[in-house]
Amino acid sequence: MDYFISHFIHEFTRPLHNPVLIFSLILIIILLSPLLLRKLNIPSIIGLIISGVIIGPHGLNILAKNSAIELFSTIGLLYIMFIAGLELDMNQFQANRNKSLLFGFFTFIVPISIGFPVCYYLLQYEMSASFLVASMFATHTLVAYPIVSRLGVSKNQAVAVAVGGTILTDTAVLIILAVVIGSHDGGLTGEFWIRLGVSLAIFSAVMFLVIPRLARWFFEKLESEKHSHYIFVLAVVFFAAFLAEVAGVEPIIGAFVAGLALNRLIPHSSALMNRIEFIGNALFIPFFLISVGMIVDVGVLLKGPNALIVAATLSVVALVGKWLAALFTQLVFKFTAVQRQLIFGLSSAHAAATLAVILVGYKAGILDETILNGTILLILVTCIAASFVTERAAKKIVISAEQAPAPEHKNGPTPYEKILLPLSDTAEPEKLLDFAILIRDKKYPDPVLLLAVVPNDESAETNLIRARNRLERFERQAAGSEAQVRFIPAIDHNIASGIVRASRELMASIIVLDWPRRSGVLDKLIGEKVEHVLTNTDKTVFLCHFTQPIGLHKRMVIAAPPAAEREQGFQLWLTKMSRLAQEMSASVVIHCNEITQREIQSTVRRLHLGLNVQFRPFQDWEDILVLTRDMQEEDLVVLISARRGSVSHISLLDSIPPKFEKYLEFNSRILIYPPLNHADRIIEGYDEVSSGTLQMGIDAVQKVSKGIGSMFRKKTESEEPADTSDMS
Repeated sequence: MDYFISHFIHEFTRPLHNPVLIFSLILIIILLSPLLLRKLNIPSIIGLIISGVIIGPHGLNILAKNSAIELFSTIGLLYIMFIAGLELDMNQFQANRNKSLLFGFFTFIVPISIGFPVCYYLLQYEMSASFLVASMFATHTLVAYPIVSRLGVSKNQAVAVAVGGTILTDTAVLIILAVVIGSHDGGLTGEFWIRLGVSLAIFSAVMFLVIPRLARWFFEKLESEKHSHYIFVLAVVFFAAFLAEVAGVEPIIGAFVAGLALNRLIPHSSALMNRIEFIGNALFIPFFLISVGMIVDVGVLLKGPNALIVAATLSVVALVGKWLAALFTQLVFKFTAVQRQLIFGLSSAHAAATLAVILVGYKAGILDETILNGTILLILVTCIAASFVTERAAKKIVISAEQAPAPEHKNGPTPYEKILLPLSDTAEPEKLLDFAILIRDKKYPDPVLLLAVVPNDESAETNLIRARNRLERFERQAAGSEAQVRFIPAIDHNIASGIVRASRELMASIIVLDWPRRSGVLDKLIGEKVEHVLTNTDKTVFLCHFTQPIGLHKRMVIAAPPAAEREQGFQLWLTKMSRLAQEMSASVVIHCNEITQREIQSTVRRLHLGLNVQFRPFQDWEDILVLTRDMQEEDLVVLISARRGSVSHISLLDSIPPKFEKYLEFNSRILIYPPLNHADRIIEGYDEVSSGTLQMGIDAVQKVSKGIGSMFRKKTESEEPADTSDMS
């Protein structure tokens, strides 16, 4: 018994040495500190940093900085930078790249312009030390980024500008660090510049040319090995960090670049993205925040007024410089005050890059202990300020978005959204479910409805049980994306009738079907099942065929017929394709006429879709194959079709799907049928003058005229050789 007690007491000797006990303590802190501080309305990030201060070597000395904590801390820091690059909306970033460049310039030059005179003239440091500390003011770490990600405002334009500016200013500062150290060591020669330039060029080539191709091949060949995807992503992140270090810059730059390289290959609502964020936010990032607190030595305040003056000066200069940079950015681009606060909150935290600059300068003998202690307190002050400002600004944006009136659809608002996905043995339901999850509006709580229709015969119950067993796989797939699915069994005399009846009973707004496989005369155009669904329902129908994982598509090519903007479902399909493009980080090319282009541009601006579109004028729908000339296998082709009798329907649309299937065999394809307009449905109510009947008559006349014309052409061609021989 005495041995047990003494052994127990020994295990709790400070600092703790048992790795299992250390890990357990950190997990308890990660669990409890946010819960306790939430009642005080304090951001969870602050709780983790303060916890690190308390248990660290300068607090109660419960934990010491050892190799295990350093490893997890490094992983957490790299994770923050990687997620920032991965969640960056590349379409919005490209649209705002000039804003990011200008903000990066402001947040780099303004703090240096303020910091250098303060350090050189006020604090009386020498030239190299003053320049190094001033460059430290220009850095910032995205410590508060998990806040905007958690609150769902990471797509805001201010966030894109702030994140884009981060990589620019941190890269510039870390290059300055290498230059200052090289100058201090007397190695600032031509060979140094050549070596730095070549290494950075090689690093960029590997990350933006080799890694995306390797990742695309890996995701395509091992599509079913979901756990391998996460391991592959982790390997890329840490290999990129290592390459960046070899190239002469900090590993955080490599992690951020890894996020940019994989950005277009990992949809933001995919199961893989959910796993990356979940593990990072639950474990690695909290480890990093605790380790930041463990560095802070509150006792430096007791070492005389000089340390306190230096610490206060550094903190004030750092916050003022970042606030002015955010203010200049707001004034130039006419951002709101809340967006300015968001930019300031994201860019005001100093942690990783700041500590790297100061530690390297301290070890090289350029900076003294006073600057080191003042910087440690600077880290604590700026992280706390950044967390409060960011959370306050992000909540204001969320509240303003919730209070804003919902945008009305062109022919009336849609108060709900239900996506119906009929299961089929011939389709690839996993990819169709991925598509449904990616396009669904997250503000609607309704799950994706998986419909299983079986024939009404003696084996109907057995077939329903089999379909229900298949659902378990789809439930796991949806759970990985934090989406919900619901199984809907149905018995009917055929599949098409079951889909029609279920769509009405469930009040579905969207039906997702697999691209029909033509098997006979009845399926000559778009398939008997699809034709029945289109004729007997008034829902937006998506016909989908995916030849590769959705996230691997580089570009979305949309063809919209004349008057497509006058259809009731115009805003719906434009919103869904915009959301899908953002999830894939794909560029968008739309072929349409000038009137449709103007309406699309107006709708994109009005709904703030953030869609970066290239328009190409297109009128000749008889020669639709012109669109296929510059298609690549990575393109997702979308055709906006129309039901017969609708305002945008032309007979040529019915012949396009077989052509796409023939000439775009290796491309993923989506065929969209918007619902009929209300006016069209009124006209269809009259049997004597039905718009559908009129259209069928017109189509029949056109086919007969084409047949007669072809008969005359054949007769003429058969007679021409005889005439030629007689002439000879």
